[in-house]
Amino acid sequence: MAFTDRFLDEIRARAGLAERIARKVKLTKRGREYSGLCPFHNEKTPSFTVNEDKGFFHCFGCGAHGDVIGFVMQTENLSFPEAVERLADEVGLQVPASSPEERARAEQAVSLYAVTEKACAWFESELKSPRGEAARAYLAGRGLDEDTIARFRIGYAPDSRHGLKTALSGNGVTESLLVTAGLLIVPEDGRASYDRFRGRVIFPIFDRRGRAVAFGGRILGDGTPKYLNSPDTPLFQKGQLVYGWSHALQKARETDTLVVTEGYMDVIALIRAGIPAMAPLGTALTESQMLALWRVVAEPVLAFDGDAAGARAASRAAERAFPLLAPGKSFRFVTLPRGEDPDSLVRARGARGMESLIATARPMADVIWDLETRGRAVDTPERRALVEKSLMARVRAIADKQVQEYYVRDFRRRLREAFADFSPVAGARRRAVAATGPESRRRLASDPLIGKIGTEDGLADARERELVATVLNHPDLLDDVAEEFAAAEIGSHELNSLRQAIVEAAAMGEAADAEELAKSLGARGFGRLVEALVGPRGKVLGSFARAGATRDDALTGFRHALDLHHRVGGGTAELDACESAFAEDPSEENWARLQAVKAHLQAQLAHEGRLLDFGTG
Repeated sequence: MAFTDRFLDEIRARAGLAERIARKVKLTKRGREYSGLCPFHNEKTPSFTVNEDKGFFHCFGCGAHGDVIGFVMQTENLSFPEAVERLADEVGLQVPASSPEERARAEQAVSLYAVTEKACAWFESELKSPRGEAARAYLAGRGLDEDTIARFRIGYAPDSRHGLKTALSGNGVTESLLVTAGLLIVPEDGRASYDRFRGRVIFPIFDRRGRAVAFGGRILGDGTPKYLNSPDTPLFQKGQLVYGWSHALQKARETDTLVVTEGYMDVIALIRAGIPAMAPLGTALTESQMLALWRVVAEPVLAFDGDAAGARAASRAAERAFPLLAPGKSFRFVTLPRGEDPDSLVRARGARGMESLIATARPMADVIWDLETRGRAVDTPERRALVEKSLMARVRAIADKQVQEYYVRDFRRRLREAFADFSPVAGARRRAVAATGPESRRRLASDPLIGKIGTEDGLADARERELVATVLNHPDLLDDVAEEFAAAEIGSHELNSLRQAIVEAAAMGEAADAEELAKSLGARGFGRLVEALVGPRGKVLGSFARAGATRDDALTGFRHALDLHHRVGGGTAELDACESAFAEDPSEENWARLQAVKAHLQAQLAHEGRLLDFGTG
């Protein structure tokens, strides 16, 4: 829709820039301007200014700039026409329609909003009626209380071909409007139209202004499809909207956190737990939806179910998002434990369980690296060249040249590290050594205990081999430790790649037992590494990690080894920090702290020697 300059100037004059912004930002008057904390990025010192005379706002921290229309667009995630309509409504101006066709579309949209609202209210009333008993029982079984049902306006469509059609027809609601709104289906053979949603729990889909514009229906009992969404209509294009937008937007901006998941119940469960969440509507994330999500937070977290479908969804999302990356704009990825979705995980472990998983989210670079390298043979120069060629071809698809350049650097660094050492188990631990200071590296070379940390044959490698070997020999342990295994810090590139392949195989249902898992990993190119870990010549010290250990011993030993791995890893980082502090300030206090941390770390390492004998008789 086109707006005249005169009409837009009238909106700007009536809206009042400072007054409108003050609804979102606490402003302090400074001379002829106002200042406050920028609503578009986190800051502690005000860098956001509002100039009422000139009619614009500007942030000297992040560069945000615009007029009152732009402010409404950015803070409420509206398109330009939507922002203009919102402001015009607030200041009492009638939005002009510039042509007969636009006037007709505007009139139809007003009528359609009324129809979808009436349908939403009718579905809600049907849920409360005797006909909604089975639907109420289903929702109660999913843990939803009355407040949640009312908050999300969940309803019920009775198993009737003409229930909604009969209830809504009349009083200006025509059959044509019901069809256009996607609520009725017209058979091609000329028979009478009938209700699209029948025998289903109804989840209204709201637009960015919180208006019901479409519906998703979950069937009760057997039948297909399990979920049915409204078709595209003048009010609803499923590739443009996401479920949960109006419910999650404010909290997402306040916390700079947003989880993107796969279903209605997942979104509802996360929002109830205080975690802002949204979901695409029955399809993979579209480019338009990704751009809209980036206007809310810079790095949304994509959380996918821990099954084969979830793994495929993660891959599709990464591939589609990669060309769109921009400075500061990306996605992070979380794979839930096998058999879990956000709804079940929150109900079982609460908000903290999901938040701890979100904290382990992997960056886009890791996901793309895995897509191009996992299971690829790199034992010849030609094969290594092919891996590099594939990675660089992927990187060249990034439209933003600055981001593209940084990805080239990052992937070339990873390639150098990955190709630097191909011993079958030890892999590359150079990152752990490089992360320490010069004094730490000297100590690593000279201290009889600490010198084993970070070296190729040291105890850290032994722990990592044990952790991976335990799961190879006892894949059923993933029922209990999948989350911890997936999040464990593993410095060896090859072992880390194998660990990721194990998680993927389990998600694909290819880890029923050790033999099946080994076969699956062999098909992915890890046969030699698996043989080196758990074959006849495998060098794994802890007996709990071996095939003959009982499940209880394997589980107990795994958890002890992982706990020690975390504690010793944290101890070395603390040791480096203490060394740096002592180098800057060689006080008695810093010296005492350094010696205490060293003694504690040595005690941990002494305990590790006993752990390696766990389960032996």
